[in-house]
Amino acid sequence: MELALEFIQSMKVKLISEQRGTLKAIEQVSEEDITWHPTPESNSIANLVAHIRGAAHSRVETILCNIPDKRDREKEFERGLMMTKEEAYQHTKEAFDIILQYLEQLQSEPEQLMSQPFLHLPPLTYSQVNNETTALNLMMAMFREVHYHTGQIIYIAKMRKGELTWD
Repeated sequence: MELALEFIQSMKVKLISEQRGTLKAIEQVSEEDITWHPTPESNSIANLVAHIRGAAHSRVETILCNIPDKRDREKEFERGLMMTKEEAYQHTKEAFDIILQYLEQLQSEPEQLMSQPFLHLPPLTYSQVNNETTALNLMMAMFREVHYHTGQIIYIAKMRKGELTWD
């Protein structure tokens, strides 16, 4: 059980750092920068934030709060998706808070890492995880996805603003 607790704590520390850096990047860009995308095929910060929030909803809120999965994944990637800077900030904060809340739950019940939390839900069709996945695999996939997309957000912010401050 010590290894499970160490793993959960390590994920929490990394996600808190990732949240802080992503929110700092969003704070430093303009309203226009939130919906700007580098090429017609690229995602904007708004797209990436919507996607992270959608993933947190469909992968975690359905488990924690028994909230039906109402995610519209296609909308997350629509060109011209509108979102204010404040909405981007709030959606990012919410997404990380949802994931961190789940990690808190797992920390109080580390044996749940090997549970299969999606078994009672309709089939997952939008994800690299399936209904038989464990909470451990779910968190690994969530961690990878969040890290990948927050890196894109920070990269776009640097493209638009240049130097970012991290204090």
